[in-house]
Amino acid sequence: MLGSPVESDHRPASDGGCRVRMMSAENLAVLIAARNEADVISETIGSLAAAFPGAVLWVADDGSDDGTAEAAMAAGAKVIRRGRPHGKGGNMTACAEAMLSDPDLPEYVLLCDGDLAGSAGRLGPLVDAVKADDCDLAVAMFAKRVGGGFGFALGFSAWVIRKRSGAEPQAPISGQRAMRLEVLRAVLPFAPAYGMETGMTIDAVRAGYRLGEYEVELTHKATGKTLKGFIHRFRQLIDFARVGWARRGGRGPDGNRPG
Repeated sequence: MLGSPVESDHRPASDGGCRVRMMSAENLAVLIAARNEADVISETIGSLAAAFPGAVLWVADDGSDDGTAEAAMAAGAKVIRRGRPHGKGGNMTACAEAMLSDPDLPEYVLLCDGDLAGSAGRLGPLVDAVKADDCDLAVAMFAKRVGGGFGFALGFSAWVIRKRSGAEPQAPISGQRAMRLEVLRAVLPFAPAYGMETGMTIDAVRAGYRLGEYEVELTHKATGKTLKGFIHRFRQLIDFARVGWARRGGRGPDGNRPG
C-alpha cells in the first residue's frame, strides 16, 4: 500500500488550466456522468476527444429524458443507460463496470461531469499528475466559483471526509477526478447518489492512496440560491451523512467492519 496522507496536496494546474492540452491517451478511458445534458453533452464529448486523442469515452446516462443518450452516441461515445434514474453513484458504478468488462483495459481513468461543455478539455493536468506519480487520485478544484449556495453541503462533505479518513480536501465533491485503473478498482462500487465523491475520497485515502487537488479553469451548470438549488443541496447533505454513517468505526463502504 502507498503512504496515506492526513491532508491533500493543493496546487495549481501545470498550465494554469487556461488552454486545451493535446496528449496521447491510448491508455485512457473517460467516464462522463450525465443526466438531461442534451444541450451540452456533444460539446463536452468533442472537447474531451480533442484533448485526449485515442481515449475511449463512456457516458453514464442516468435515465435522461431529453435525448442525452442519443446525442452522446452521435458524438462518438459509448453510452451506458438504464431504464430509470439510479443516482449518480449507482449509474457511474454501472458505467465503470461496463468499462472494466471491455477486453482492452486502459491504464488510466478520468471521471468528469457531462455539463463541462468546452472546458472539459482542460482536465489534462489531472491525468498528467497521476502519470507523473505526483498523486494517486487527482481532483480538480474550480479556479472560479460558479453558483452554489452558502457552502453548507461542501463543508459537511469535507467534515465527513476528515472524520473518516483524516484528509482535508478543498474540493470534496468535485466530480472531475483522474486515477490509475488500480485505484478505480479499489474505490468501486461508488457510494450511492450524491455521496459518490465523498465516499470515493474516504475509500481511496483509507486504502493508502495519495490525494492531490489542482486548480483548473472549468465551467458548469451550477445550482444557485433558488428553491431547486436548496432542494438539491439538501439531498446532497443526506447522501453525505449516509456515507459517513456507513463508514463509521473503521467500517467499509458496505457498513461492515473489515476482517
